[in-house]
Amino acid sequence: MSAADRFRSEAAKRILIKDGAYGTLIQAERLASEDYCSGLDLMKDQRGNNDLLNLTQPPVIRKICESFAKAGADVLATNTFNANRISQADYSAEELARPINVEAARITREVADRHSAKDGRQRWVAGALGPTNKTLSLSPDVDDPAFREIDFDTMKAVYREQVDALVEGGVDFILVETVFDTLNAKAAIMAALEAGTAIGRELPLMISMTLTDLSGRNLSGHTVEAFWASVRHARPLTIGLNCSFGAAQLRPHLAALSAQADTLVMAYPNAGLPNELGEYDEAAAETAAQVGEWIRDGLVNVVGGCCGTTPAHIAAIGGVAAGKPPRQVPAARQRTLLAGLEPMVIAA
Repeated sequence: MSAADRFRSEAAKRILIKDGAYGTLIQAERLASEDYCSGLDLMKDQRGNNDLLNLTQPPVIRKICESFAKAGADVLATNTFNANRISQADYSAEELARPINVEAARITREVADRHSAKDGRQRWVAGALGPTNKTLSLSPDVDDPAFREIDFDTMKAVYREQVDALVEGGVDFILVETVFDTLNAKAAIMAALEAGTAIGRELPLMISMTLTDLSGRNLSGHTVEAFWASVRHARPLTIGLNCSFGAAQLRPHLAALSAQADTLVMAYPNAGLPNELGEYDEAAAETAAQVGEWIRDGLVNVVGGCCGTTPAHIAAIGGVAAGKPPRQVPAARQRTLLAGLEPMVIAA
């Protein structure tokens, strides 16, 4: 049985738990500039380059991953949100994109397998792809609406390098997360589908949109329903929402997506809204209570946390999810998924 089949089978029985925010816990480490570099000869200051820590401070990343596994996470995502050539170029570290991803996947795989062997409960590893700081849909120049800093094929190639490295490191799934531009997500999806073709097996996708305002649209103007229509051809293992706001503000948009999607729904909110210092104050119990309302209303199959969430938040969310029934995927689609009968479709 494939990792995706095992995931779907388990998700039919219970609500699965995703991990929380690496950035929040990395900030708590109070690392100095030299900790980020740790012997690498890089020209720019690397403070804030959290992805680089997979290479320079693997014990820190392993400790964080371990803390989420101990908190009850079934899905452990790699610390690779900005581990692509575009984002790493800000630090003059673009040539390190591939080894960063390989090492991140290996660290997360090791933690997942060790905990699975210890208690017999399956953990899955999701290779995280962030949105990059470029957009295919919008011009950065207000005086030239047609201008783009990057084209689709280049964006796809950037993602393909990352996907290939994550697969080499041992991930189960590819997580395309915090999608603010639907066309960027399409490039990531194409990269993952082509990578799967190259290795001769399906490479399951988890896709997660982020909203830019309370109207429920992303930066490229798509509602959750339009976003789902745009990516459904890729047959994602999960579709959902992350980041954006706290759980309370996400709820109506999650409900709209849950009503449309004929696959598993995964959502992981921030720990409320940031304060005036950009920090997240929402306590674990409050976040869990709000996520509990999603669960009560049958909106989700997988839940976790984004910005500001700690192992305490993940443990609290796991507590409210325990013993509660998961969202029901439409029956006809679920039978097809479990039987593995639906063909792979590659489309732009």
